[in-house]
Amino acid sequence: MIAGAEPLSLRGTLSASPRLAARHLWSAGAQLALADIAAGTALGAALPDLAGRAVLLRVADPLYAAIALIELDGVARRIVICPPDLADDALPGVIEVAGVEAIVSEMAGIETHGLTHAPLTLPVRPLAATPEATRQTEWVMFTSGTSGPPKMVAHTLAGLTGAITPAPAGAAPPVWGTFYDIRRYGGLQILLRALLGEGSMAMTQPGEPMADFLNRLAHHGVTHLTGTPSHWRRVLMSRESAALSPAYVRLSGEIADQPVLDALKTRFAGVPIGHAYASTEAGVGFEVNDGLAGFPASFVGRPGEVEIRIEDGSLRLRSTRAASGYLNPGAEALAGDDGFVDTGDMVERRGDRYHFVGRRNGVINVGGLKVHPEEIEAVINRHPAVRMSRVRSRRNPITGAIVVAEVVLTDTAADPATVKAEILDACRRELAPFKVPAMLGFTPALALTAGGKLERAFA
Repeated sequence: MIAGAEPLSLRGTLSASPRLAARHLWSAGAQLALADIAAGTALGAALPDLAGRAVLLRVADPLYAAIALIELDGVARRIVICPPDLADDALPGVIEVAGVEAIVSEMAGIETHGLTHAPLTLPVRPLAATPEATRQTEWVMFTSGTSGPPKMVAHTLAGLTGAITPAPAGAAPPVWGTFYDIRRYGGLQILLRALLGEGSMAMTQPGEPMADFLNRLAHHGVTHLTGTPSHWRRVLMSRESAALSPAYVRLSGEIADQPVLDALKTRFAGVPIGHAYASTEAGVGFEVNDGLAGFPASFVGRPGEVEIRIEDGSLRLRSTRAASGYLNPGAEALAGDDGFVDTGDMVERRGDRYHFVGRRNGVINVGGLKVHPEEIEAVINRHPAVRMSRVRSRRNPITGAIVVAEVVLTDTAADPATVKAEILDACRRELAPFKVPAMLGFTPALALTAGGKLERAFA
């Protein structure tokens, strides 16, 4: 990618790559030489018919999603990228709201809802003529649904790639890997970094065991690896991670607390550890590379491509990387009149640094007093025997709710009674009494959402 240049299309950018012959995409079931897709097609004769149309991308294998995005960008008017967990019964509503005219998929027998079905098939076939990028394709993604039902959010390729900088001259080509699915914002960011940054990429498959994916990452020699803090806590618990030797580690999607950052610094000694803030609506906000949780207060109010403001404790961002809006009828405006997006992520200033304390709508109400689960988890996670924890509410007839905690131990040989007592002592020292867990138990694992975040169902 040329410094300061906006890609006309993904295919056009790939075609100009000087290293194209050595670059690949890998999923659990297939692989693709990027040189083949730059000059070929998996859509065949269906590709010209998709020009100027709104296309729904619904695939089983994320590799096919990457192929379709490369082929359709600059050709289709709109691409609606279905996440892997989008229910079939939600499709009619999605099709109506997004004005979908065709469905692209590699799955045989897929329900087409009366629309044109453009099948993706491998191997890639040569193109008689490379389609010209004649339009700015609108990319539509789904929110994670942590703040209610998922919404459809519209982006441009320029906005999605606004945070991507050219690879340094002479640098070895990166091999990217991510625990995110590329059909979600975090995973798509990594795919675009690989495609526009002269790299290759290994993709996870929905439902793929962590051990299998870690073995594949090691096999492909991944150099740049990203995921949520919850993903990384699972990596640290996996013996297969011993084979990894990345040159760069990145966290995003959840609060990166100091214990997980310190654990990664210990595990990958000498490797840069960064954590980034981004959301489907606000785009990529900023990256922190000093090894500390939170972000410097100097970020707030400074000029630049991304402007940051704190209002009523909530992080707000304004930049050209933000989405243009929601497609859903009746949805609220994505940004305020001043262009700032209210992220709903709450922060607290401590000295010269802001720390994330949780989601505004994730508060537990204990007798009228507000509790952020993440604040308690940060205290629990500092215990050396704890790998990860989840705090949530349980209904109580007197206070309305009580705080309960589930803990995953780093060492299963640790004495649970001793660890429990030490955790509760720490909570009593560092937290207000109403924030101390009324119940604390141990579990071998904690469930994650499809986006790699802790599942926070309330009991």
